[in-house]
Amino acid sequence: MRKIDWKILKNIELPKGKYLKRLDYYIIKKFLGTYVFAIALIISIAVVFDFNEKMDRFMSHEAPWRAIIFDYYMNFIPYFANLFSPLFVFIAVIFFTSKLAENSEIIAMFSTGMSFKRMLRPYMVSAAIIAVVTFYLGSYVIPKGSVTRINFEDKYYKPRKSNTARNIQLEVDTGVIAYIDRYEDYSKTGYRFSLDKFKGKQLVSHLTARAITYDTTALHKWTIKDYMIREMDGMKESIIKGSRIDTTLFMEPADFLIMKNQQEMLTSPQLSEYIDRQKQRGFANIKEFEIEYHKRIAMSFASFILTLIGVSLSSKKTKGGMGLHLGIGLALSFSYILFQTIASTFAVNGNVPPMIAVWIPNVLYTFIAFYLYTKAPK
Repeated sequence: MRKIDWKILKNIELPKGKYLKRLDYYIIKKFLGTYVFAIALIISIAVVFDFNEKMDRFMSHEAPWRAIIFDYYMNFIPYFANLFSPLFVFIAVIFFTSKLAENSEIIAMFSTGMSFKRMLRPYMVSAAIIAVVTFYLGSYVIPKGSVTRINFEDKYYKPRKSNTARNIQLEVDTGVIAYIDRYEDYSKTGYRFSLDKFKGKQLVSHLTARAITYDTTALHKWTIKDYMIREMDGMKESIIKGSRIDTTLFMEPADFLIMKNQQEMLTSPQLSEYIDRQKQRGFANIKEFEIEYHKRIAMSFASFILTLIGVSLSSKKTKGGMGLHLGIGLALSFSYILFQTIASTFAVNGNVPPMIAVWIPNVLYTFIAFYLYTKAPK
């Protein structure tokens, strides 16, 4: 790393009131450059290991090379990079700041009257750039690429789509509850179907049918077979029977046939809309979608927290040098990712609200960052 000629910089007069000085641009450039380099290095290793693991499946399913490169790996790389962005931020901060400390450049900064808080400015600007890019990619760009990537995996590696569903119950309209005992996607048919209509808390109509089939030629069109309808009006009751009736129900197979990792294929506005719609319809299996929605926001804020931890940890010149800082930094970054995974598991399998579970690691590591900040050289 090129050393800064501090005597020259000290005598340079920059425009007053300028938020970022030449030294700030130098730190931002080195920080972001190290971040990109760390991504390129680790992603290259990840691609080699991933291809080595999946090569046999790709070959056995006769996946074309064009699809492997452009449909899978061109979408795998940004997804993987964004997923482990906190790790790359930590590596970049630790590596770059340790190098500055080892070369006594941080001591030179402090000797010119710069405070530790002032030195953090270019780091936080860099963290803000990474946070904005990470959020935009994770919320709008990567989900669109994940559609192609996951469809490729479903076709050439391991099927992810669910072909059956059981015990489906959802609200298809205000006061109208549909139930399907078993649904088979290959025939687009559900068995033991019932449809209950309520006026207030009173049941006014109860339909039961042997089967219900989805018409793929039209949206929300279903064919009910071998049905019986009980219409109730106070103490009066009428029964209607038939072999077939076409109807429109505000539901479709995609509402209950959830593909594994389907939440990764939706942009944040689509996720929000999907979660609200499913909640209104009484569909309970949406925790993974809520976790994904809140995780995209929490991961962006993690850039600031981990940057503060990294700078506070590595700004001191120690006998262990960069190796000690990198070791502690990697342990903290991996523990952050692990803790985030554990918290998400509690949200899926326990009673922890998804938003709270996703933000727990950030809250905990904020305290760690504040403690290290108080111990940093001033």
